[in-house]
Amino acid sequence: MQIVQHDARFASADQITPADLAGIAAAGYRSVICNRPDGEGGPSQPASAQIRAAARELDLQFAYLPVTPGKIGPDDIARFAQLLADMPAPVLAYCRTGNRATNLWQFAQASAQAHPVPAPVEAGATAAAACDWDKSSDQNASQNANQGAAGKRWDVVVIGGGSAGISVSASLLRRQPGLSIAIVEPKDHHDYQPAWTLVGGGAFDVKKTRHPMASVIPRGATWIRAAAERVEPHADLVRLANGETLAYRQLIVAPGLRLAWERIEGLEATLGKNGVTSNYRYDLAPYTWELVQQMQGGTALFTQPAMPIKCAGAPQKAMYLACDHWLKTGKLSKVNVEFDLAGAVLFGVPTFVPPLMEYVKRYDAKLAFSSNLVAIDGPARRATFEAKDADGNVTRIEKHFDMIHVVPPQVPPDFIRDSELADAAGWCEVDHATLQHPRWPNVFSLGDVCSAPNAKTAAAARKQAVIVAENLLAARAGQAPRYRYDGYGSCPLTVEKGKVVLAEFGYGGKLLPTFALEPTRPRRLMWFLKATVLPRFYWSGMLKGREWFTGAQPSEAQH
Repeated sequence: MQIVQHDARFASADQITPADLAGIAAAGYRSVICNRPDGEGGPSQPASAQIRAAARELDLQFAYLPVTPGKIGPDDIARFAQLLADMPAPVLAYCRTGNRATNLWQFAQASAQAHPVPAPVEAGATAAAACDWDKSSDQNASQNANQGAAGKRWDVVVIGGGSAGISVSASLLRRQPGLSIAIVEPKDHHDYQPAWTLVGGGAFDVKKTRHPMASVIPRGATWIRAAAERVEPHADLVRLANGETLAYRQLIVAPGLRLAWERIEGLEATLGKNGVTSNYRYDLAPYTWELVQQMQGGTALFTQPAMPIKCAGAPQKAMYLACDHWLKTGKLSKVNVEFDLAGAVLFGVPTFVPPLMEYVKRYDAKLAFSSNLVAIDGPARRATFEAKDADGNVTRIEKHFDMIHVVPPQVPPDFIRDSELADAAGWCEVDHATLQHPRWPNVFSLGDVCSAPNAKTAAAARKQAVIVAENLLAARAGQAPRYRYDGYGSCPLTVEKGKVVLAEFGYGGKLLPTFALEPTRPRRLMWFLKATVLPRFYWSGMLKGREWFTGAQPSEAQH
């Protein structure tokens, strides 16, 4: 539990437990407000009734006001303000991370200063919309209070120094070199993650996938080496983990997603040993290749969690490259290969399923659909799956393994999921065509974190960067967005070492091939593209704002 004191009467905290209440009471707090819906975090989350009962024993007042991330409305703000007025102070409010409680307090403070009675808004509107009437006064107050710490108001703040954040920054600066752009990124390195599958298949040097972050920051942009902790779109502010604040005129949200290793019980303790590996981490992809080479026989499991994930084809690509090696070295007949998918289909675009099934048959791999990895015991070489039948009944099945390639569940970053930018699922909400936020017009998003229902790949970010750069500059000029994103994504499916099925598609599974070739056929040319051309283009082209083969055009040209 981490408590943040905001003033003499109010503090916020992340999830508390009944055992925490004695310390909360001892610290002088007299009231507790729960802003987290029951059941949001699964069975491990203490129910509000448990907290209420424990609070009553300590003479603490308790109130339950659950709110959903990104869906705080004017009624929520009004009720929260009333609780603060009625309950004995000091008050501690909590949610999963403390952000929702903090946002409610900030909105309540702003509304009390500017408009005691919030103006009515359309049903379902968020707190952002509810506070439009006081945005100017709140923003000016925040700006005056924080501009000294930030040093300036940036034209554009970009959250994230990954593929999406660097590419869109470079594209903006190529169009308008004079823009003041701050890139918020805590890491000191930048990774070319699409090559990690090849590393795990013994076809790429992992060291070539990592460059210093300073080497990819576009000329003219400023690198803010810190983590974003909270976004306050009502005040045009980004709060950093180091205590600093950045004020912006426009915001680009591109921090990627979070690999939730902790959601598989026992996984973190055994990663990188006991035959447990994953190509989704720089330090583990080489271990995958070690295991593949060492495998003389036994059981090899490959897993895929529920969507969305980075590159939906990557989990099965790990299997194909491993099987190809075992086939060529005469070991495949001794290896029992199984692919456990949480979903019900091998690949989301039906056109590519038949050629993939040919390889599944070639490698004699067993497919286990609706089978989700939930726990792993590395020393015992035992994996536990939850299997769902046609009627929705769930049973737990334990499976032995000699090696297992795990793909972790993948979720939005906490500071986005708990912000006013989030949709109901926690991703940064955008118009799927313009990539502009529907409620905050000076906010755009791209890459893995945005809510557009496209494949989460670097190829998608490459096309999205053009859309965001053009539409953001149009917004700066007071013009409507003209560029439209068609959902393009690309997944080079490495079905064997030396051959790739290049799957390119957009919204609704529409095929969007770059080359005039039969897209479902495995080709050596596409392997050369995947293993040789694209890595070079990534470092020297995409991250430098070179937009070859993006095909993006203003909407007038498309109609």
